[in-house]
Amino acid sequence: MKLTGAQALIKSLEMQGVEVVFGLPGGAILPVYDPLLDSSIRHILVRHEQGAGHAAEGYAQATGKPGVAIVTSGPAATNIVTPLADAYMDSIPLVVITGQVATSTIGTDAFQEADTTGITMSITKHNWLITDADDIPRVVREAFHVATTGRPGPVLIDLPKDVSNATMEWYWPRQVSLPGYKPTTKGHPKMVREAARMIAAAEKPIFYVGGGVVRAHGSEVLTRLVDLTQIPAVTTLMGRGALPDSHPLCLGMPGMHGNYAAVMSMQKSDLLIVLGARFDDRVTGKVDAFAPYAKVIHIDIDPAELGKIRHPDIPIVGDVRSVMEDLLVELEEVRESFRDISLWRKEIHSWQENYPYTYDRSHEGPPLKPQFVIERIRDLNTDDTIVVSGVGQHQMWASQYWRFEKPNMWINSGGLGTMGFAVPAAIGAKVGRPDRTVWVIDGDGCFQMTAQELVTATTERVPIKVAILNNAYLGMVRQWQEMFYDERYSEVYLSPDLPDYVKWAEAMGCVGLRVVDPSDVDAAIEKANSITDRPVVIDFRTDTQEKVFPMVPAGKSNDEIVLGEEGL
Repeated sequence: MKLTGAQALIKSLEMQGVEVVFGLPGGAILPVYDPLLDSSIRHILVRHEQGAGHAAEGYAQATGKPGVAIVTSGPAATNIVTPLADAYMDSIPLVVITGQVATSTIGTDAFQEADTTGITMSITKHNWLITDADDIPRVVREAFHVATTGRPGPVLIDLPKDVSNATMEWYWPRQVSLPGYKPTTKGHPKMVREAARMIAAAEKPIFYVGGGVVRAHGSEVLTRLVDLTQIPAVTTLMGRGALPDSHPLCLGMPGMHGNYAAVMSMQKSDLLIVLGARFDDRVTGKVDAFAPYAKVIHIDIDPAELGKIRHPDIPIVGDVRSVMEDLLVELEEVRESFRDISLWRKEIHSWQENYPYTYDRSHEGPPLKPQFVIERIRDLNTDDTIVVSGVGQHQMWASQYWRFEKPNMWINSGGLGTMGFAVPAAIGAKVGRPDRTVWVIDGDGCFQMTAQELVTATTERVPIKVAILNNAYLGMVRQWQEMFYDERYSEVYLSPDLPDYVKWAEAMGCVGLRVVDPSDVDAAIEKANSITDRPVVIDFRTDTQEKVFPMVPAGKSNDEIVLGEEGL
């Protein structure tokens, strides 16, 4: 069967089981958009290529399937660089297809030409520039394999226009042959056995749980591991929901804005059992002062992470779910020799009781306390609600005050910290999980970066809910300027009224609401929940002065954690 390269690409995506793609057409990718008309694949037309990438990320995180985006060459390809970098940092499986100028004009500075594979080489697991239409099915199959195996991540296929128009004889490769790509998924039995013995002997052990557990679908195994050992666990920003917050041994988020018990449990621990986490600087604070008494068992699918920041006493390369399953077996063998750690748990529990997250709950407003708004959205929704955040103060408050009972319910930009992530990512999440309510917790600064994607949401009938915590500032930057720059507020004021978020929302086909008084918060949330045929945007007027605490100042030891204003 003779097909054009473009037809072969779309058929290859269908063979991979792709149901949805996010994209925006243009000259170099135009041949690919024609066979899309005859395909079963749903195309979501975004308003900016960055939105396509973030929507694909949200889809991938909500469904566990790879997200797919299709954009054209040149500026379209550079616009999707940020989502690629974001997905690379947070291990999100993406397949991005970019158009490219004809092979005969590559290197001539042709119209809308960019060296896309060169630009994206450092922020993708792998990329391909296809020069022969016959290679398309093979490359597509390889791309999905690389994106979804080992440590998940983004890949890119660059497709010149003449290759899209060329003809080929259709085939579908029965298997993938990549001799140089063989991720280690099974942990070394001897190292797993040694890890079990070290865990059994520890006096103050802590599970340090990262996003790798979520990506590996390891939540259920983690719960069994915690139940067996009775060892408390911290869940990083990307690991929230890997262990239910309601679990008595879940300590919540550690790090720069983590809770006191989570931070101090790591600092005082004599053994960190690291599961799919990477010793991010936001968790460790000053590295040479982090967990100074702890030995380290580090389990990760990516061998490059082992020893990158902290030398592990027992390094184990492998799929974290598989290794945890093996570890459970070995721990059962040494169960009788488990050291009694009840005093350690009691000490941690006292920290939880004495130093919980807190804010001024006596404040009756206006302005609204942002933490209160998040608590009310949380309490007026179910555990099945997907929460998508932007980046900044509102992101930290959302992680602190929401209760995550399941994995894949919390979608945010962790490693790259991409402002503008939330709205398009929420669209992708809702497209992937139409059965779930999807709430966005956004800041006014973040919202202004990608709000145009609400036109996409309205047009495509994707009824997400957006809560803007409008404090009229780039809040996290303002907090740092207040604390560390003598209150010299340089270029952080945004204005509470410009733009008018209600009118802007209505202009994009959404329902727009504004809340100023705490007594109106519940009614607005309930109204948003009741609207299922279009997006809803709520402008919550929040306290400009509110800061995120606890906080470990940059470059300081976690022992120097600041609990509130009085600690400044």
